[in-house]
Amino acid sequence: MGTEQDVLEQPKQAEMRLPAVENKISMVVFSGDLDKLLASLIISTGAVAMGMKARLFFTFWGTAALRDPRKTATGKNLMSKMFGFMLPKGAGSVKLSKMNMGGMGTAMMKMLMKKKKVASLEEMLTLAGQLGVEICVCEMSMSLMGFKREEMIDYPHMSVCGVAAFLAEAATSRVQLFI
Repeated sequence: MGTEQDVLEQPKQAEMRLPAVENKISMVVFSGDLDKLLASLIISTGAVAMGMKARLFFTFWGTAALRDPRKTATGKNLMSKMFGFMLPKGAGSVKLSKMNMGGMGTAMMKMLMKKKKVASLEEMLTLAGQLGVEICVCEMSMSLMGFKREEMIDYPHMSVCGVAAFLAEAATSRVQLFI
């Protein structure tokens, strides 16, 4: 049994073991919606432009946006094929989270973005790659949905990792977001 002084010092000792905070942003990209994917890429490229390091952890529905529509993967079971068929294949196929209206809202948003010279999702992914934004795709989500690494986009800073690897990275980040 410790003294009162020992009890008071325990939180201080735990705080001293925390990793140093770095000038970086770590973001969980859970959504596969066009507007939310755009937000994650705008924030991460903005962070890099401000001198921060950026790492995005794509999980669950967000992973579908990283599939390359020109690529296929062989050896999938029935459930994996069904997920592949039901989910969007690539950044060009994702829909708005609100006001999609059977695809009409998404088409209107894309048309307005083009008219206002706002970068498309595909262009934002290219820019993010050029700026060094790192993307880590959730290994468990890929496994659950039957996605394979060979069907993902060619992105210069992409890896497949587990949640523990992402959390270790996020623990040292100045900013953590969930989109």
